[in-house]
Amino acid sequence: MRPPRAAQRRHLPTSPFKPPPPAPPAKEFAVEDRVTHDKYGLGRVVEVERDAVFVDFGTRKVRIPAPYAKLFPL
Repeated sequence: MRPPRAAQRRHLPTSPFKPPPPAPPAKEFAVEDRVTHDKYGLGRVVEVERDAVFVDFGTRKVRIPAPYAKLFPL
């Protein structure tokens, strides 16, 4: 059995510590966007779903699920 996870603590204005950094914005892609992937190389987005994108890398089409860790827009 795992121990319970600690709840996120809220930052108090009177705290001497810095607030936690904001979450990075979610990546958004549109059809025909040029992208690069660490494993597959350069490609073009051919379809966008709610939680994944389909990218044509020339030799293959790959479905890449969110959060798109290795996919970057050009």
